[in-house]
Amino acid sequence: MITVRDLSVTFGRGRRAVPAVQRVSFAVEAGGLYGIVGESGSGKSTILNVLSGLNRRWRGSVTIDGDRQAMQRDLAFHKKVQMVFQDPYGSLHPRHTVDRILSEPVAIHRLGQSAARVVKALEEVGLGPEFRFRYPHQLSGGQRQRVAVARALILEPRILLLDEPTSALDVSVQAEVLNLLTGLHQRRNLTYILVSHNLAVVAHMCRRIAVMNRGVIIEELGVETLRDRSPQHPYTRQLLSASLGYDRQAVAMLEEFDMDAY
Repeated sequence: MITVRDLSVTFGRGRRAVPAVQRVSFAVEAGGLYGIVGESGSGKSTILNVLSGLNRRWRGSVTIDGDRQAMQRDLAFHKKVQMVFQDPYGSLHPRHTVDRILSEPVAIHRLGQSAARVVKALEEVGLGPEFRFRYPHQLSGGQRQRVAVARALILEPRILLLDEPTSALDVSVQAEVLNLLTGLHQRRNLTYILVSHNLAVVAHMCRRIAVMNRGVIIEELGVETLRDRSPQHPYTRQLLSASLGYDRQAVAMLEEFDMDAY
């Protein structure tokens, strides 16, 4: 469903140029659950921005559902590929009701039956019709993220790009949203790419995982390897150790890795 070859993204020019993503390649099968993990600034979200069409300055090859993608994407692409953003407080228009937020993509794509589609989308994410005419400030963080998921689903896409969809939520609410996304994947046979710095979240959702550091994928592994705590690369082992909680001895042993070697 998704094939990325030698993807590179650079921010800035000349001496101020920063290589955010360097020669990244991976593939995701139809119905796959693919995770990308790494510390902040490793290039995870930049990859999603390229895949979604938000970033139009990149080099390499991106193929989605058999179609080689150009920098500019058409309307049909955005019906097939949707993105759920990290911050549910910033991704919803504060002056629009839930009904207007969900109706907007229906109107853009001229799908018709807007009211019925809105009600169905809310039901799919566990929100009743009573939420339809509320504003974002009248919702909890978890409810806002459910609305964001509903907005992505209302176009009936085949691919969801998930940019740290639970990082701004409380732990208990995180579990609810992850279970929601898992159920939607099973019912709709969606293809997911999930970006996160939280290894527990990725291990819960994904089958294959790419580990990034400084714009480079340094290791790709199955979730079983992650759960067995047996990755090959020392950075992955270090990231796994850090995810278990603060440890003074572990912090003292942290290493810097030269990505030019990969």
